[in-house]
Order: sequence, then C-alpha cells, then structure tokens
Amino acid sequence: MNASELNPPLAEYDFERLFDERRALEWMQENWSKAFMFCGLYAALVFGGQHFMRERPKLNLRRPLVLWSLSLAIFSIIGALRTGLYMLHVLTANGFRQSVCDTSFYSAPVSKFWAYAFVLSKAPELGDTVFIILRKQRLIFLHWYHHITVLLYSWYSYKDQVAGGGWFMTMNYVVHSLMYTYYAARAAGLRVPRPCAMVITATQILQMVMGLAVLGLVYYWMHDVHCPSNVDNVVWGFLMYLSYLVLFALFFYDTYLRGSSGDKGSKAE
Repeated sequence: MNASELNPPLAEYDFERLFDERRALEWMQENWSKAFMFCGLYAALVFGGQHFMRERPKLNLRRPLVLWSLSLAIFSIIGALRTGLYMLHVLTANGFRQSVCDTSFYSAPVSKFWAYAFVLSKAPELGDTVFIILRKQRLIFLHWYHHITVLLYSWYSYKDQVAGGGWFMTMNYVVHSLMYTYYAARAAGLRVPRPCAMVITATQILQMVMGLAVLGLVYYWMHDVHCPSNVDNVVWGFLMYLSYLVLFALFFYDTYLRGSSGDKGSKAE
C-alpha cells in the first residue's frame, strides 16, 4: 500500500514533505557498509579511551553532558511524535497487520524524514560513550554492544526498507525520549526518583519483546501476504533483539532486584 492511499492524509511540515527519500535511499544503499567503519573506530575508542584515561583524573563535563542528552531527548521526542502519528494512522485506518507489513513508513511525507534521521542518528549516538569514558564511569558490555549492533542493523535494514521498520523506529524513538530526558535531568543534578529508572529499563525490555513479536509476524506473513523482508534480515534482527532481551533483563535484575551498588548513571543503551 502506498502512502498516498492512506486516507485521510496526514498534515506534514514543508521540510518533511520536501525531503528526498529516493536520494536518501540511494545513498544508504551505496554507503551502508560504512557502518562497519564507524563501529571499528568506535571499538577503538572504547578500549583505547579507557586505556588512555586509566592514569588520568576523570573529567566533570556536566554541562556538555546536559546539552548532549537534552538535544538527543528533544530529537527523540519530536521523532516519536511524528512517527507515532503515522503509525497510529496506519493502525486505525488499516489494522495491525498492515502496520507490521507497511513499508510506506520510509516514503510517507510525515515519516520519511524521521526514518532516515533515525538511522543516521545511530552514528552520533556513539558519542554517549565518550562521556562515560572521560568521566571514568562504569562502562558495561550492554552499552557498547548495543550501540554497535543497532547501528549495523539499522543501516542494513534501511537499505532494504523491510517491513517492521515503522514499529522498530517508533518504539526506539519513544524509549529514547524517556531515556535521554532522564540522563539530562541526572546530569543537571536533579534528583530523579529511582522508580523512574526502573520504568525506563522495563520499557526497554518491553521494546525487545515487541521487537521479537514483530519480527516473528513479518516472517509468518512474509510469503502469505505482501510483507516485504528477507530471511537474513529476520534472522539477524531476531538474534539482535533476543540478545538485547536477555542483557536488559539481566541488567534490570542486577541493578534493581539484587541491589547492585554499581553506578546507576552508567548507560545501558
């Protein structure tokens, strides 16, 4: 189903309507493998940076961190509102199955800019780790593993514009809206109740469960109805979401249920 067939049409801003999604797709198809280069440089930063800071005093960086987290929070909130509006429209107008199998998300006037902005944002989001390293906070495996794999999978999926992308991106925008708002508040020195952090991690776990469900439905409907994807994408996506589910569940247990005394400021995502 084309975006033009969704009725009634959604109101879009000029910059969204004028965004050239065809050129964006061409660029991603030609350059998506550069994600491996970004991830290689990132891995070098993770391990090289920790070695560099081992004998050096930690930096404060509180104000830059507030600005960094706040900017990502605002970006995520706007992205969640715009993509959420599109997904809600598809759900109410065409039903749940169409929302899963929809690929107009990548080209619809309301969502096409935010779909591309989402996949590109996974590169600058690697900067989260710079603050952790320079401030000498505890850097957990889940943090850097998640950053690497979500960048690779997002760019890999966008080039094929597979079904399920609307759900994946919208959910991630929503979670990041909560997460980066929390980090901005913490960096600003505000006292955020502990249950807020628990809710955010629980929401992340729910995102992984929903991601697995969507991938399962894409695979189930892939050959019976128009649900464009491929087995390789489904398998890699399933392995990614399953690993996230396990790691986030363990993080939740260790941090909130077992009474871990680790730095709760460490970023899990």
